[in-house]
Amino acid sequence: MPFCHVAITAAPDYLTRRAQHRDAHLARLMALRASGFVVGGGPAPDGKTADIFYRVPDPPDIARVVEEDPYFKGGVWTAYTPAVFDQFLEPWRQPPLVIDGSRAATIVEGRAADADMADFALVEARGAGRLLFGGFFPGGRTLAVMASADAAEAVGGLAETGFWEGQSLTARPWLYVL
Repeated sequence: MPFCHVAITAAPDYLTRRAQHRDAHLARLMALRASGFVVGGGPAPDGKTADIFYRVPDPPDIARVVEEDPYFKGGVWTAYTPAVFDQFLEPWRQPPLVIDGSRAATIVEGRAADADMADFALVEARGAGRLLFGGFFPGGRTLAVMASADAAEAVGGLAETGFWEGQSLTARPWLYVL
């Protein structure tokens, strides 16, 4: 089954709008995770965006999965952009649900100059506990969820390998909820 990343845009009044839908949203995601369809997910600390990583039978299924979510139905999420990974490293374990914002991580994106060698670097980073999960989209574009909440540390660990194009690596904070 293909792995997909869904970049989500939240409503401007996300924090107030989510309250009535939050329990149903989290219960649904946890049920999907228990069934193997959700790899991980969480919002940006400011609540303006979210990132969810799904495993779906066919890429077109992602629209149905996202649009059936209570957050989408309730207008908490206003838009989404899916992307299918060519290669993906799964997490070694599924952590417990954490909704208090205490499990901060960093999403690092960039273009691999040598995707095969960059793949080895991600495997090594996962083995060292620095990579939670992530992978490559067509053309070598990388999205890696790094365990560190420090953007410079998260980017630096990949940049020092030399397997990503020049200054292409960027970082953004993320709350690893599930």
